[in-house]
Amino acid sequence: MKKVVFGAVVAVLTFYFTGLAEELVQLFKDDQGKTNWQYVANWSSGILIILLSISAIVLFFSRRAKQIANTELEAIKNDLEQRVKERTATLDEANHNLQEEVQKHLATGKRLHASEQYINSILNSMPSMLVGLNPQGEITQWNEKAEQYTGVKLEDAIGKDLWEAYPIITVSRSQVEEALSESRISTIRQSQRGLFHFDITIYPLPGAQESGVVLLIDDVSQQVKSENKLIERDKLSSMGELASSMAHDMSVPLEGMLTDIKQIENNIKQLSSNSSGDNSEQITGIETDLADAIAQGKQASAIVDNLLSFANSQQKEKQPANMTEVMDHSIELAKDVLSLPQGMKFTDVTIEREYDSNLPLVNCHVSEIQQVFLSLLRHSFHAIGNSDKQDRKPTIRVRILECYDALWLKISHNGIGLTGQEQQSIFEPFFSNLPVDSEYDADNRLSFSYFVITEHHCGQMAVTSDLNVGSTFHIQFG
Repeated sequence: MKKVVFGAVVAVLTFYFTGLAEELVQLFKDDQGKTNWQYVANWSSGILIILLSISAIVLFFSRRAKQIANTELEAIKNDLEQRVKERTATLDEANHNLQEEVQKHLATGKRLHASEQYINSILNSMPSMLVGLNPQGEITQWNEKAEQYTGVKLEDAIGKDLWEAYPIITVSRSQVEEALSESRISTIRQSQRGLFHFDITIYPLPGAQESGVVLLIDDVSQQVKSENKLIERDKLSSMGELASSMAHDMSVPLEGMLTDIKQIENNIKQLSSNSSGDNSEQITGIETDLADAIAQGKQASAIVDNLLSFANSQQKEKQPANMTEVMDHSIELAKDVLSLPQGMKFTDVTIEREYDSNLPLVNCHVSEIQQVFLSLLRHSFHAIGNSDKQDRKPTIRVRILECYDALWLKISHNGIGLTGQEQQSIFEPFFSNLPVDSEYDADNRLSFSYFVITEHHCGQMAVTSDLNVGSTFHIQFG
């Protein structure tokens, strides 16, 4: 519309100022050639009225367009306000729901935190040592009792390999892996007479979000003491057992000497009654019997010397000693004095030695410690000899290591193991697991060895065993 008005105005003005201007000028003059102002006024008024009419029409249509535009804008405004109200209501509802969800999550988090603290309180208040392991053998749980028993702090244990953090634990990696692979609960009894008795239970966790095992170690010391009525030990009973053990060891070579001497006597009588014949065969027999008697006498003398050395050591001060040297000497002594009636000798057993380097010296009575080692080697030797499994290579493994500022020694064999009851009583004076009418079982008597380690040297001694695998004796020197 504006373009039309503008075009009309331009046309009028153009017409007014172009060639028609001359005609218009002539139109406004009279006959005398003078300007007739009345005509000019009338013409100008007419033109002005036309222009005002056109302007009024333009204004009318402009106003009408403006009203239409305002109406449309008002409708758009109302629509936008409605949308804003709807969006605001939606946002308010979403914020309200979000706040409710946040509150729920906060409440859930608080409950989870409280549950975690509650569970940790239960685990730490348990009278049992609890150790959690992942499939790789790394520690995931370590309660306060575990810290007390092992001396390893929680922060030093979490995430570490169990057998690196606490290498003297009696549970082997293979036992844990077997329980996990077979999803089977297994129980192991660990005993250290006079100090503690533990039931070690391995619980596999195959259905958990993260598989692994839990080791639950229960202190059943009081229960075992009340059930088994452990006998009080003293030095006299231990010395009496030592004397009986020595008497048993000495009786074998002495009986052999007596037999050889009687045979010599008979041969001499035969030689005297048959002096005319060829006596070379009898003489050779006499010489053989005399050599055997001399060997048996040397063996008995070695046992007596060992007993005298042990008795004399009671009056001497403790001296620092290298346990690897003492163990090696005990093994050599065992090769000379240990044998079985069925013909097996200690030299037939494979000895595996594993010694750590730079081991500390131990203040001890060397003869006493040597006697302890010899008793453990004798027990292991007899356990191997009594085993009916011929497919095994008879082996005794000796391990000496330093752990947490203490010297540890382990003697293991692959012979017949001990039952749970035998593990509880093996360190008792005059313990026997054989029938009354059976042969003397000095090889199973270890109460004096236990007495020497725990009383004379303030150490610790324990045994772990499996009937089908063998036994391991653990000794700790503080």
